[in-house]
Amino acid sequence: MGYYKRQQYRKRSEATEQETVIQWCGWHEGKHPELKLLFHIPNGGSRNTAEAANLKRQGVKAGVADLCLPVPKNGYHGLYIEMKYGKNKTTEKQEAWLKALREQGYFVAVCYGAEEAERLIASYLQMAGYPALEQEEKKGES
Repeated sequence: MGYYKRQQYRKRSEATEQETVIQWCGWHEGKHPELKLLFHIPNGGSRNTAEAANLKRQGVKAGVADLCLPVPKNGYHGLYIEMKYGKNKTTEKQEAWLKALREQGYFVAVCYGAEEAERLIASYLQMAGYPALEQEEKKGES
């Protein structure tokens, strides 16, 4: 069975929804080159005790959002998305991170599924650029 056939039969999950978002971003990089900057923060997943301890020493922190788009828009420093699927809910640590990121000037959201995340990213990219950057660009053109 080929790759695409196997993909069709995979059980939908937070991981498969996030993969779909990443794929969607790849398809839209021509129109929005800044989508090349979108990245996943690999905090989740099961790990053995030694690997988990290693990652913690390297700075992995529980609750950090799944996706980051470090592109300033409309006064926000960037976009963070916590992906969920089905009946999954955010944890207290995730809520704390989202609140802290919001307080630091980031646009943050919890998206239940790929379609919601894709709509959010598309809307975010339609926002005006970061005012300070636009002013600098205009100065350079003068």
